[in-house]
Order: sequence, then structure tokens, then C-alpha cells
Amino acid sequence: MLEKFGHGGDLLTAQELYGLPAEQFADFSANMNPFGPPAVVGELLRAYAEAIGRYPDPAVRGLRRKLAGHHGISEDELLVGNGAAELIDLAVRVLQPAEVVLAQPCFAEYGDAARKNGTPIRTIRLTPDSQFALGGEDVEQTVRELRAAGRSAGDALWFLGHPNNPTGQLIEPETIRLLLDRGERVVLDEAFMDFVGSESRYSFLREAARTEGGRLIVIRSMTKFYAIPGIRLGYMVACAATIASLRERQVPWSVNSLAQLIGEAVLAEEEYARRTLDWLREERAWLSAQLEELGLVVAEGHVNYVLFRIPPSFGLSAGELQRKLGERGVLIRDASHFEGLDETYCRIAVRFREEHIRLLEALQAALHGGNSRLEGESR
Repeated sequence: MLEKFGHGGDLLTAQELYGLPAEQFADFSANMNPFGPPAVVGELLRAYAEAIGRYPDPAVRGLRRKLAGHHGISEDELLVGNGAAELIDLAVRVLQPAEVVLAQPCFAEYGDAARKNGTPIRTIRLTPDSQFALGGEDVEQTVRELRAAGRSAGDALWFLGHPNNPTGQLIEPETIRLLLDRGERVVLDEAFMDFVGSESRYSFLREAARTEGGRLIVIRSMTKFYAIPGIRLGYMVACAATIASLRERQVPWSVNSLAQLIGEAVLAEEEYARRTLDWLREERAWLSAQLEELGLVVAEGHVNYVLFRIPPSFGLSAGELQRKLGERGVLIRDASHFEGLDETYCRIAVRFREEHIRLLEALQAALHGGNSRLEGESR
């Protein structure tokens, strides 16, 4: 299984499974910006040797200052961490909720953090009938269940992907506000929000800084949009008192000096951000249409990955399709490993057109056999 360690992008495991060198794979299993890191990252790496012998700033002051200015919030309302995963774990450890509420399918590390802490998990099952969207009725029903179980407002901690991984679906702002109106505590994982063109409409980052009592926390990742997964870097926004409490329990020296320098530099890459959003808007729509023409069922989404279902008529599971494509040097994510999805679901990253042609030709062969209808299209 390609998801041996629970994530995509594992080229070493792919080499072991399919017998090809890493450079020969077209990797659609990890959701990275295909433009690669901004050029400034390479410049920083070449100059970093002079700084490696010095300790990083334990308070991450430079990057916090840049992030605060970028988002229009106070530095005291922001905590930088070693990727979003550290901050997810930190939130559960510090806030010690009576329960964690998950809307599944969702990012596995929400549940992992709860289990490591010994925290019970309550789930909401999102369905394809509603395009995997969390609605107000789901919220109201779950709040009633919590109250019936003796949970007061704020006892539970809701972990919600916004946009959600693996579905790519956003939560309507009214649904999030309903949760807050009911007195619930919410962690919104906005790791992929940078890919949403209408971010200002959907993001709750600034609202999290203004929400007292730690009832709303927003987590962001810098690794996906800027294609720097080897540099673990994420940040969390909440009211100042909550951030102070979280900082006290954070592992010292969590964010290394190279990550801090790269984080400061990429925030200024406005042209890189514009180019990414322009490309994604066109390429995601084209890829989704091509997948549908192959007979696959594509879920709605707003980010740089696509969730699709294999209809029963093909007689293939996600794992079998993953293997067939892997043998052709194309890596996809078997999404059946996400709680709430069955063995017919796969997830792929949105990449460049020539890579999509290779993916679609491999899918054509695996699903239908014969020659690809895309032969002759520009590579």
C-alpha cells in the first residue's frame, strides 16, 4: 500500500512497490503546488550555511511580525509551529476537551491527536449526496447529541477542515457562525485556504483573533501553497490569551531558523501567488471535465486536489487502480483510507497539463484499455 505511513508523496515506498526510480514517477498523491518553491527559497538555501551555527529565534519574532502584518492581526494572536500537525496536537493537549467532534471524511491527524490524548471522538458522516458539505442541520443535530450526553457548551472541540481534506469542500460561513452561536469550541484547519481564490469571503482567521475564550482557532500551513514540505512550517491564530497558553506548552525550539527565514521570504511573493491562483482556476476545471469524460464521478471542490469515485461498472477498487497506475509510474492516493470513504474513492493533486495527459492516458488504459483519446494533444 502506497499510504504505508498514512500520507501521500512517499516516493521511497513507491520505489519499493513498483520498482521504478523516484524521478520516473508522476506524483499525484501529494497536494503540492507544482510550480515548486519560489526562487527566493533557493537563494536562501545557498546563503544559509553562515547561519546554521546559531540558534533560531525561540520566539519566532521576525516571522510572527511578517505574518501579523500580512493578515492585519497582532503578533500576540499568532503562534508559529513545526507544521500544522504540531499545532493540531498542541491544541488537543492544551485545551483538553471532553470530546473531539470530527466531520468525516477528514484529515486523519485530527483523530490521531485525540486518540493520543485519550479523548473520545464523536463523528458526523458527510455524504456524497450533499457533496460532502457540513450543513446547519448536521451542526444542530450534533449539538443536541452533546447536550443529551451531558456536555455543556464548549466542552467539546470541533476539528473542521476548511477547505476539507480529502474532499476539497468549503464550509459555508453561516454554518461556522451557527457553531459559535451555540457556544461550541472550533478549530478550523485552513491549510489549503491559500488556494481558494475567494479567501476573503471564507477565511475566519481574523475573526479567530477577535473571538474571546479560545472558542475559535484557525490553523494555517505554509508548506502546500509554497511547495516547501521539507520545511515544516505552520501557524495558529486565536485570541491573545489562548495563544499565550498554547505557547507555554509548545516544545522549545520548535521552528528551526531555516524555516523561519523561508517563511518570511515567501510571504512577499505576490506574483507567485497570483500565478498559482490563475493556473489553478483553469487547470482544475479542465482536469475535472476530463475525469468525468472517462466515466469517473468527480466531487465538487475548491482547491488543488480532486476527489473522485470509481463507479461499480468498472469493477475496480481504489487500491487496484492505484496499483495499475503505479506500475505505469503514476501515483495517486487511495482515499478509502480516509474514515468515511469506501473502496471506490481516489484523490489526485492538480498539476501541469503535460502531467495530466500522462495521468489520463494511464487512467484510460486501466479503466477502458486501448489507446487514449488524448493522443496528439500538446504536451
